[in-house]
Amino acid sequence: MPEGAGAGPRDAADAWQGWVGSRARVRRARDGERTDRPLPPGSVDLASNDYLGLSRDPSVARAAARAARTHGTGAGASRVVTGTHPVLPALEQDLARYAGRREALVFSSGYAANQGLLGALGGSGTLLVLDAHAHASLIDGARLSRAEVRTTAHGDLAEVEVALREHRRRNGVRARAAVVVESVYSVLGDTAPLTETARLCAEHGALLVVDEAHTLAAVPGGSAVRAEGLSDAGHVLVTATLSKALGAQGGAVLLGGEGAGAWRDHLLNTARTFLFDTALAPPAAGAARRALALADERRIGRLIANAEVAHRVLAGHPVTADRVERGAGAVHSVRMRSPGGAVRSAEVLRARGIAVGCFRPPSVPDGIARLRITIHADHDRRRLTRALETVAETINREDT
Repeated sequence: MPEGAGAGPRDAADAWQGWVGSRARVRRARDGERTDRPLPPGSVDLASNDYLGLSRDPSVARAAARAARTHGTGAGASRVVTGTHPVLPALEQDLARYAGRREALVFSSGYAANQGLLGALGGSGTLLVLDAHAHASLIDGARLSRAEVRTTAHGDLAEVEVALREHRRRNGVRARAAVVVESVYSVLGDTAPLTETARLCAEHGALLVVDEAHTLAAVPGGSAVRAEGLSDAGHVLVTATLSKALGAQGGAVLLGGEGAGAWRDHLLNTARTFLFDTALAPPAAGAARRALALADERRIGRLIANAEVAHRVLAGHPVTADRVERGAGAVHSVRMRSPGGAVRSAEVLRARGIAVGCFRPPSVPDGIARLRITIHADHDRRRLTRALETVAETINREDT
């Protein structure tokens, strides 16, 4: 009998258990003790992406409850199996109207929307060009798409152009290619040059995929693509999440131009995360519809004004002045000297009732540990200022 042929289930379980245990020990050594306790009442939330504070809005909660009473708490199956609850096409119409697009298709999450779209674009002969700071959902979607994937330096349009030109030279003028960017990147909070990238893609017959996770209902006009005058550009495909500024759950692909209907049909029939995933739950759809009605310029204006306050405080404090990376929207990052300092600072702040995001290797694309500060429209200015000053003081003590 070959060596190991008699190994049974216990041996396999022991082997896996040892591997899992070793990984857990490494993780604890790097990160310190983690806590999943919710913030106590009265805390300052500088960590979540609830940009407009709508996840706790009473009318949003009532809309979710109404949808649950009318349609049930879950969708039950994929839309291609049991059909579509009426609240979903209503949400899709609202989303398309809000973003200035012609069509929308809702997924169970923003992650699923990105994977579904890139999978539907992929296949032999397709090139997907990803920015180096692309979100994990875009990276995973590209890897699963069976397309050729090329990653370019962050924000480097010259590299993007080289990738598109080489692909077209190898495969002819009908070569399929798509450039994948985020309107606002989730760690640094900086923007992609959408107008220039859209123009470059048009010159090379390529699509532009824009992930608006951090800009839908969080920038003036409600959409970065709309603000750039690209809402009816047929070669620009948009994904978004309903779980950030809209305070609900789910994701969507938003389509413009005369071919929007054809693109939606293509996704209906080829996006695996739409076909084989249970549809978005009606309560989440009901909540998102109500949140869209509340995501007006007044609320977005408060968000932008609070973001300006955050930048003034962080850029004006001697500890953080040279470390803060100003975001174009509600996200600001503060560079840390070490991953350990980032973790310690986040834990101390949480104990003091202030939640911040903590990013450190290997999850950050450039290997630099950061605290991420996320601003909300409903932050009280004085409390926000005091919290940010506490952030700087804590960094000064813990990030040594």
